[in-house]
Amino acid sequence: MIRHLVLFKLNDGVSRDEPRVVEGVAAFRALGGQIPELTFWECDWNITDRPIAYDFAINSAVESTEALKRYIEHPAHQAGVALWREFATWVIADYEF
Repeated sequence: MIRHLVLFKLNDGVSRDEPRVVEGVAAFRALGGQIPELTFWECDWNITDRPIAYDFAINSAVESTEALKRYIEHPAHQAGVALWREFATWVIADYEF
């Protein structure tokens, strides 16, 4: 199994309630039911307010590196990434468990 973690930081001046952010969140929340390679999917806003904290997190799992590749290339994932690219940056960690 591969754990796929992503932490998003909203760009300066961008707020959670902007329509484009709301659309991006909705796109990512829907991925769990759209991409068969995902064996686990959760995402939500960070609840702490610390300077080093990121704003939004995805915690997911797939069976293999091949499944991870299919997930990353999936059109629904690519569409969500395109939305987030407009207002955030992110870091990723993928590891076996």
